[in-house]
Amino acid sequence: MRSSVLPLTWHLVRSSGRRGLQSRLLAAVVAAVSAFVLLMMIAVSLGSGERADRTAWRTPQAAKHGTAIEALATTFVRHEPVTVVSLAQLPGRKATPAPPGLSTFPKRGEVYVSPALAELMRELPADQLADRLPKPESYGTIGAAGLAAPDELVAVVGRAPSDPAVSKAAEGGNWYDKDRTARAVVAGFSSTEPSLFTGLDQQMAVLGVALLVMPVIVLAAAAGRLGAARREQRLAALRLAGATPRQIMAMTAAEAAAVGGAGALTGALAYAVLLPALAEIPYGVGGWYTGQLWVGLPWFAAVVLAVTALITVSAVTMLRQVATSPLGVAQQANPRRTRMIRLVLFAAVLGYVLFTTQGGQLGARQLVALLALFYGAFWLFGPWVVDRLGRIVGRYARRPATLLAARRLSDDPSGAWRTVSGLVLAGFVAGFFSVSQLQFGGPEQQGQVAVLTADSAATRRAAAEARTLLREAGVTATVTVPSEDDFGSSLGGSPGLIARVSGGQAQIDTAMTVLTPLGAGRLPFTQDYTNASDDVALDRIGVVSTATLVMSFLVAAVSAGLTAAANVLDRRRVYGLLRLAGTPLKTLDRARARETALPLAVLAGGTTAMGVYGAFQFNKAADSTMNASGALQLAVCVAVGTLAMLTAIGASRPLLRKVTAEPTQTAD
Repeated sequence: MRSSVLPLTWHLVRSSGRRGLQSRLLAAVVAAVSAFVLLMMIAVSLGSGERADRTAWRTPQAAKHGTAIEALATTFVRHEPVTVVSLAQLPGRKATPAPPGLSTFPKRGEVYVSPALAELMRELPADQLADRLPKPESYGTIGAAGLAAPDELVAVVGRAPSDPAVSKAAEGGNWYDKDRTARAVVAGFSSTEPSLFTGLDQQMAVLGVALLVMPVIVLAAAAGRLGAARREQRLAALRLAGATPRQIMAMTAAEAAAVGGAGALTGALAYAVLLPALAEIPYGVGGWYTGQLWVGLPWFAAVVLAVTALITVSAVTMLRQVATSPLGVAQQANPRRTRMIRLVLFAAVLGYVLFTTQGGQLGARQLVALLALFYGAFWLFGPWVVDRLGRIVGRYARRPATLLAARRLSDDPSGAWRTVSGLVLAGFVAGFFSVSQLQFGGPEQQGQVAVLTADSAATRRAAAEARTLLREAGVTATVTVPSEDDFGSSLGGSPGLIARVSGGQAQIDTAMTVLTPLGAGRLPFTQDYTNASDDVALDRIGVVSTATLVMSFLVAAVSAGLTAAANVLDRRRVYGLLRLAGTPLKTLDRARARETALPLAVLAGGTTAMGVYGAFQFNKAADSTMNASGALQLAVCVAVGTLAMLTAIGASRPLLRKVTAEPTQTAD
């Protein structure tokens, strides 16, 4: 026998009118935004890992039966890193495979550069960059397979085995050489150790995703509850007319799946269409190759299905009262109260998370799991706080708007929590990132160019030659030879000289270029080189924190605005009756604002304080000082987030005016 569920569902959808269509369109928009953001987060995480893999070949991996010498060096121009890979084929050994991005192993004197480096070499004078490399008849081009990003600055130089650039002196060994300078006899390019400038990208991206994923899930779950009040009334009537619980659940699931699936697919297609534009957004070493941000069909389909399933489950879970007490739902006689067990579970989970994080080092997966557990506990705890807050405020309310807001909070705490949950969870992100920006101390060596030499005698000869080269290049500099006992200098106690350059960054770049021949296998370096590890960590944390904060507040504002609009449609009967009773429209609007502001002040304050505590523990583990401007940044984040949410809620004011414009006709 043919089921009547789908035909009846379609009939109810068609007969729901313009307001029913508005709720479904809102739900579809929420689903589209959720799918788009989720795919973007997955793309950044996977793409960061792929970019790191593309840089691993530059780190020499020693082979027992090597065929070539590979030396990694790093120089800086305009504060941007330039990776120089020197390769020399050993005589009498079998041919070495070509490195990624090149068609053949480079011969002596051949120079291959990335497109971005070639463009920069054309823009800058030769004595600031190009003269640091050998001058071939023509430059080759490194293909995308050997680059992490289109903006990356990389050079591959073919050299003779006797060249100083691939000699033992090119191995490095000082504390500041880690991941920037290395040398080994290799048989190929199968290293798995990524570059310093890409190694942290995926970890930081995963941290941002872990903090952002819960607000996005909350947003997607809210889509299944848009129009919940109207749906409950309609299905309660069907239940009283003889429909079984299974039938009304099937009808709800079918409708929610159709709306959620259409919205999720639209958001996913928008992600696919916008990939070229998204690839222009810089992160780490620059923009992206478009293919790096494509998640693949399995992830694409999984996100669409996951968002659809989340919306469907969210809609179906709202039907418990309809199935068990349809008459109470039809008469709106059962307030949605919460139980004390929520507080007990929250306290237990929070205690476990705090105890675990104090136990020592945790892996990335463990931290993500604990963060998800914390978010889940707070999601469980939020409605309980809203319920109790509504009861307390209602007992002491002295103004009509406050009393109306308190009654709405206690009558439907879960609905009120859904409106503010995005910003409440974003408060944790704001508290964490505004305070956890690491600050590493270190000696100031601005304007200094250091050159390593073989020994003291070589240093004296190099110092005299350096003064001549700098003077001929028009660079104003003072050349000194620090004592080898001076471990606080740029040289770290190694033999060499330091040129203190005045005149700006262009003069420093020129000095580094003209002093390159004096390095005996090592390139001159500045503070950019010695501080590279700290600078990379600070940059990635700063970028991820900014992006996560912006996305968190945008998602929260979208969630609040759409939920507020849907609540107006769901409560139009209540609002109409209040208008018929003489309640001014301004009072209803103030009640809506206070219905948001009250739980926001209590709950967002709590999560923000927890975020600050988490940042304190993070900085303590990293042995870093607290961000001195964190309090100001946090205040700005909270103010902007609150303003954005109230603005989003205020955007539904015309809808409130419209549904209450003719209360005699619209109040059912």
